[in-house]
Amino acid sequence: MTIMETRKHGSAADGLVGGRLSRFEGDLKVTGAATYALEYPVDGLAHAVLVQSTIAAGTVVAVDASQALAVPGVLMVLTPEDDLGLMTASDWYGNRPENQPFLPLPREVTYNGQSIAAVVGESREQAIEAAKLVRVIYEEKPGIADIDDAKAGKGKLMDNLSVAWGDAEAAFAAAPVRVEAEYRTPREYHVAMEPHGLTAKWDGDQLTVWEPSQWTHGMQRNYAEWFGLPIENVRMISPFIGGGFGSKGVALPYGAVAAAAARKLGRPVKLAVTRPQNFTSYGGRAATRQTIALGATEDGVLQAIIHRGANETSTYTDYPEQTGAATPILYKVENFSSQSRVVPVNTVTPGALRGPGKNPSAFGIECAMEELAYKLGMDPLELRLKNYADHDYQSGKPWSTRQLREALTQGAEAFGWSRRSHEPRSMRDGRQLVGWGIGCGTFPVLRAPSAAMIRILANGRVEVVSGAIDMGQGTYTILAQTASEALGVPVDQIDVVLGDSRLPGSAIAGGSMLAGSITGAVHKTAAAARDELIGLALNDPNSPLRDTGANTLTVSNGRIASELGQGPALSLPELMAALGRTEIEVVRNTLPEDAQSLTDQNAAWSSMARVQGPTMGDYSMHSWCAHFAEVRVDEDFGTVRVSRIVSAFDCGRLYNPKMVESQWRGGIIMGIGQALFEEGLVDGRNGRTINNNVGDYLVPTNSDIPHIQVISVGVPDHQASALGGKGVGEVGIVGVAPAIANAVFHATGKRVRDLPLTLDKLL
Repeated sequence: MTIMETRKHGSAADGLVGGRLSRFEGDLKVTGAATYALEYPVDGLAHAVLVQSTIAAGTVVAVDASQALAVPGVLMVLTPEDDLGLMTASDWYGNRPENQPFLPLPREVTYNGQSIAAVVGESREQAIEAAKLVRVIYEEKPGIADIDDAKAGKGKLMDNLSVAWGDAEAAFAAAPVRVEAEYRTPREYHVAMEPHGLTAKWDGDQLTVWEPSQWTHGMQRNYAEWFGLPIENVRMISPFIGGGFGSKGVALPYGAVAAAAARKLGRPVKLAVTRPQNFTSYGGRAATRQTIALGATEDGVLQAIIHRGANETSTYTDYPEQTGAATPILYKVENFSSQSRVVPVNTVTPGALRGPGKNPSAFGIECAMEELAYKLGMDPLELRLKNYADHDYQSGKPWSTRQLREALTQGAEAFGWSRRSHEPRSMRDGRQLVGWGIGCGTFPVLRAPSAAMIRILANGRVEVVSGAIDMGQGTYTILAQTASEALGVPVDQIDVVLGDSRLPGSAIAGGSMLAGSITGAVHKTAAAARDELIGLALNDPNSPLRDTGANTLTVSNGRIASELGQGPALSLPELMAALGRTEIEVVRNTLPEDAQSLTDQNAAWSSMARVQGPTMGDYSMHSWCAHFAEVRVDEDFGTVRVSRIVSAFDCGRLYNPKMVESQWRGGIIMGIGQALFEEGLVDGRNGRTINNNVGDYLVPTNSDIPHIQVISVGVPDHQASALGGKGVGEVGIVGVAPAIANAVFHATGKRVRDLPLTLDKLL
């Protein structure tokens, strides 16, 4: 258990919800005092190293580990021949197949880079050298390298993602103005600063895992089901995470390998995934293809949207990237049709990467809207405002709150959009062509039950305790602010304890659902703790406030007193001493009253079954944004630089604007990477990821990032969360890439419809 002691930064008001406190864990991180999962000191460690396949498809016929086993210090080599005794775990929603073995080192190879063996040694260096000596014999089969492979085909139609209303085909055919084009995004990877890995330690039938985790309770369940353990026999510890972006939400096969090796050896095992292995040990964003057809009147009113999308998936799991996710809700349209396909190729199953689905979907529809604006000869901002959706046309429900119009108008004003000349190549600065573009974005409000514990201690300090995690988004800080506001205790008297599956259950830190879910649980618990404290002060025989005649008390600035000034005003330590109490402990959750059993709670914390989507209720609930980008394109060399970005967001009430703005900027920076740099390259001969390192897989550096201005136009949305906030972490990236692509067109007159926007596509 890690206690994060809070430190106060700023005024007293900053300690309440909505204050601009600095991150409490920031000092620990910049001074190196924060202990990450792979840094935990565990005695008697052995080290495991993965051996990965070198073919795209086929069968492992034999593994010769004799030379590896002869290396000094090598303890074990695990291969597909070893029965690890594991069973398949539940999926995200708690569905589990019966009696299905789980093979983290499979005999059947389905992609290049798949883990098929592991070497365990006394030291990591010994294991690495031995792994080079493992010889694998394959029976190779033809593979499908990527979505552009001629053998890939059209893929499988995902009926559950088909959306339609009106008669889109007829309306498009009848529309006087039409545009239609294909938009493409490549494979993208998470490239978190902290690589994946874990340390696994057994004590009898008790398993402890130190692993970076976006969801301690969900991953606890993964391990428990793999090894046939009661869920309480597994403990996940993850107080700090060095970036996840969706990649650290579930336990992965290498984790099962490390834990199985530790059980076989009877000693702890650490497995650190190498940087190249991070490209294939789990999936990044799938490559996507989408065709969008827009029909409009001559004055720019949309008549029809037709969307046909596809993304690559693995040959063993259907994973839809949902390229139609944003398309149905951004604009008003009476005739709509969207279909999505998955195309199986020999790759690791893709996964969630910041803004999944909504991100590539926005790239398609926002570029198409820009093309329509130019065909109409209309300002792209005017076109978007003209087709503003007054309600959700997909669900038919009203918006809970939707400040996208304000995001567009206030963002445009801050950017200076009125000074933009419409014609491409009409703005320049010397030999640099200057372009301005818009891209809108959205992300749904997802809500999940969570729990929290509040402990008021004899010394007057308060602990906020939860199994939730903080990977830099500010959970430690906003929970202290929430408890401070609800309890009436200064924020510098509050400590926050996170990142351990033995603590009260929490939603996943993904899908922008954690902050709204866990602040609601902490607020409820803190209010209950405050009521219990007041009840004791009024009724306990030892309380100095019992005989004041007061019928209620207030707690403010860490002191408890009568509202009317009757009797003394006591500090929390004084009251606790008078009561003879060492602590007051309160636990509450936001599950329905009929789901309070331990079984119900375990299921709620460790699966997504109780997650509520954006339209599960009377309203349609989403975060919104509008990005305005300025680019400068070298007229001679075709190089593109983003020189300025202004982005306006509707994310409801901001629990801590300072940290929200940081998250928005982080998403925008990732969007710049998506637009200009990031592209997974695959060797068509064998399906190997070619640029599986941070030297060749390009991401933006400080020198690539311009001044970024972010603006909040949101209003509290109490349909979305107890405290009125909506998600902020995912939406920041959505719409950035099309804003940049549209700016590049405005600068050059050349429309590039496939990312990234590299100079070879502009020359």
